[in-house]
Amino acid sequence: MSANVPSYCLSKLALNGVTIMLAAALRDDGVAVNSMCPGWVRTDMGGPDATRSVDEGADTAVWLADEAPHELTGKFFRSRAEIVWQIAPIARAISTSCKASLTG
Repeated sequence: MSANVPSYCLSKLALNGVTIMLAAALRDDGVAVNSMCPGWVRTDMGGPDATRSVDEGADTAVWLADEAPHELTGKFFRSRAEIVWQIAPIARAISTSCKASLTG
């Protein structure tokens, strides 16, 4: 991410915020909500030099949908491993304050 590309940065911030907010709102219903990074994947966008195959890029998404424990909700993953957000304290405060507006 770069401050020189604000639209990309803001889209990632929004994705992370929505992930945390929906996870908090749906936790009591047993619905897990996570986001994930597929990595640099050999697609039309990633190009032939990308380091991951399409199967490798999809692996974490399939794992999250099919096998991952639901307790892992509200997190960000790559290669089936959690990537801890540096904004976690702020995001949790936003999640708490917004949960009522999503469920209320």
